[in-house]
Amino acid sequence: MALTIYGSTISPFVRKVRVVMAEKGLEYTLDPINPFAPPPEFSEISPLKRIPAFRDTDLPEPNHLCDSSVICDYIEHKYPRPALYPADPYQRARALWYEEYADSTLAQAMGRGFFFERVVKKIMRAPVDEEVCQKTLAETLPPMFDYLEKEIGDKEYLAGGMFSIADISICTMAVNFEHAGGTVDAALWPKLAAYVKRIHARPSFKAFIDEERPYIDKMRAR
Repeated sequence: MALTIYGSTISPFVRKVRVVMAEKGLEYTLDPINPFAPPPEFSEISPLKRIPAFRDTDLPEPNHLCDSSVICDYIEHKYPRPALYPADPYQRARALWYEEYADSTLAQAMGRGFFFERVVKKIMRAPVDEEVCQKTLAETLPPMFDYLEKEIGDKEYLAGGMFSIADISICTMAVNFEHAGGTVDAALWPKLAAYVKRIHARPSFKAFIDEERPYIDKMRAR
């Protein structure tokens, strides 16, 4: 068995796949790919030139996949224990909804509207537009945090009473938000703040957060 993930460690989508792999105890190779300057051959395994991409050499060619949701679904079906998707059809659908909410809505706000400005632009040595960041903090994110505060409520996990792809997807976006200096204000969203802290303390998340932080700190200090 040889599993390969292609992408950058600071991508929330790459981290999403890595957390799934870690939770399942799977070994893999990480092949670093800069999504802003991918090698020409990368388009052969990722037609949209987005990360992550994935290869499983147990399979005959073509043996690659792209898109984090597709990759995670594949891993779940090939390596079903421990389960990271609820078995109940409705709860599984709810988990997939939270995954979609994270990958689209949260990614746009926390990623493009915050992490991109404060971290990615530093890497690119481009000027940071702090007004975009402040607008994200003041206008864009509060309604999203209100929604997630209500959704987590007094539950430990978002869907099916179990740690799942829902929690992985939401909280990988929160890692990038925190890397860029953001915090979920516990005075305004106490349940959400406690939930994110709890998920980030899991060994699978904490290992990657600790791995990434020195690089992020170096970039932000530029």
